[in-house]
Amino acid sequence: MRGEPSCPKCGGRVRAPGLFADSWQCAGHGPVHPVQPVVPPSVNALTVVVNRARVPVWMPWPLPVGWLFTGATSAGDDRAGGRASAVACSGPGPLGGPGEMLLIAEELGVGLGARFAGVAGPDPGPRLPVDDSPQVKVLAAGHPTPLWQVADAPADRAVFAGEAMGLWLWAVLWPEQAGVLMYDELVLTDLRDAGSELDLVPCGALSPRIMS
Repeated sequence: MRGEPSCPKCGGRVRAPGLFADSWQCAGHGPVHPVQPVVPPSVNALTVVVNRARVPVWMPWPLPVGWLFTGATSAGDDRAGGRASAVACSGPGPLGGPGEMLLIAEELGVGLGARFAGVAGPDPGPRLPVDDSPQVKVLAAGHPTPLWQVADAPADRAVFAGEAMGLWLWAVLWPEQAGVLMYDELVLTDLRDAGSELDLVPCGALSPRIMS
């Protein structure tokens, strides 16, 4: 289990602010918002991410039947707050077998979504065919939100992205066939607005996807 902050773009080690730099530094990517260590999923762990976040913390709510919350993390330190959030959910795939989903919200240039999506980053814009009709739509915090399938993603996953509340929204699902779930017009809740409902989130085992 990763026990120290990492680069949102490559997962590599980062250097804390010090005498010569006032921001976290990655040897390959320069200044970054560090990804915080991943801890086993629990309501308390999710609350930490929610309280840190300056971006939405998206979760399908209600969760699809049989699905569980299986991990969360954020990119950003105590000073800057969470500039990206990632929430993992796992459950039965719509076409059989297990399925996994990561929902990532992030500011421009953070690069966490592209890392999980397996595409060059930091942002999805160049890979979104926005001149075509969106492949799916979700309801994000009450707003109809179009998402396009991201070009050049690895064949083992389905990747969708778009914009919600002025920020990037990524949905990454494994295996690729689990992407069918996105065609059910999912309702996404920003957990910053969930209040006491956070206590009702069912938790499962930690997803390895959120640690990749």
